Amino acid sequence: QVQLVESGGGLVQPGGSLRLSCAASGSIRSISVMGWFRQAPGKQRELVASITGGGYQNYADAVKGRFTLSRDNAKNTVLLQMISLKPEDTAVYYCHANLRSDSLPVWRDYWGQGTQVTVSS
Repeated sequence: QVQLVESGGGLVQPGGSLRLSCAASGSIRSISVMGWFRQAPGKQRELVASITGGGYQNYADAVKGRFTLSRDNAKNTVLLQMISLKPEDTAVYYCHANLRSDSLPVWRDYWGQGTQVTVSS
């Protein structure tokens, strides 16, 4: 059984920094893309950042230059470093992975349980 376990998040003042980490565990055969999405109240879930196994990164325009995503392929983990946080970054952040498991060897999306990030003074 595959799980995505998130850590990090919390309350931070505008201009502050936070770090979110996510680890994929279970009988994983291979992972293509990992990354983070977020969903603010009353809004649709949106992509924040993603990274392929080869290191190609994609960022939402709203976070470019402030967020940095890195990946450890050997450990199946991703780390999202967020700086210069703004109130509009407030949302529940969800880890995402597109992967194949040993028990279900087809590509499918998996999600973490979500972690709250609140940017407020």
